Amino acid sequence: MHSGFVSLVGRPNVGKSSILNAACHRKVSIVSDKPQTTRTRVRAVVHRENAQIVFVDTPGIHTPVSELGKRVNATAIDAIREVDITCLVVDATMPFGRGDQFVADRMNVRDGVVIVNKIDRAPRAKVMKQLSAVATLDARAYFPMSARTGEGVDVFLDWLEAHLPEGEPLFPADMVRETPDTLWVAELVREELLGRMREELPYSIATRVTEYEWPRIRCEIVVERDSQKGMVIGKGGQVLKEVGTAVRLQLAKGAHIELVVVVDDGWQQRIDRIERLGY
Repeated sequence: MHSGFVSLVGRPNVGKSSILNAACHRKVSIVSDKPQTTRTRVRAVVHRENAQIVFVDTPGIHTPVSELGKRVNATAIDAIREVDITCLVVDATMPFGRGDQFVADRMNVRDGVVIVNKIDRAPRAKVMKQLSAVATLDARAYFPMSARTGEGVDVFLDWLEAHLPEGEPLFPADMVRETPDTLWVAELVREELLGRMREELPYSIATRVTEYEWPRIRCEIVVERDSQKGMVIGKGGQVLKEVGTAVRLQLAKGAHIELVVVVDDGWQQRIDRIERLGY
């Protein structure tokens, strides 16, 4: 039996959360086309006949412009030091650049692996060029992959199973997502909002469940300015209605979601507020 921890690190929007979901064959981490969708470490467990692979999804490492950005960067970098195998994820559709190198410099690439994701969106020649570029990192292994189609995922899991330390399972056999239900609901609400909001507003939104007594769940949506509150609510409350409906469809039957929008001026720059929101 082999078991251990595997982190997925990289720039924002390279598909780390999508890889995690593909490995688990279910959604365990929210995804969107907005950078910095993931703000905290998300742990999920892949159970195989002879292995238990515990994935740690991390926020995209970027140049921070807020205290929140500094906090999520620190979260991602800490995850590099606390696992058995670190996987650097890069985007097959984008040239290997300074941002990728910045992440690579903060991990021991020679003991880790490199994943070139989104190969379904790039011509073969471009994928080969990207693989040639990352080959200079001298990693233990390289995996071309498409989290969207699943291509390359099983090969990656087979390699991890063979190279993780020998050991007993670390989590119960029925556990896939470590995220508490309260945090999971809050993240689902934020995911739905990310899909509907434009420009800078998604980065000003935080969500947290303040009451959870099944089937009733109350979730606060925090914004930074009064002008943003109306945008999140929508005309006649339409946006909140759509979000609530979409989240309910992802929960057990009978869930009742109450969404409340509150303003917390400049929360992204205030450490006490960031911690209060769980980041």
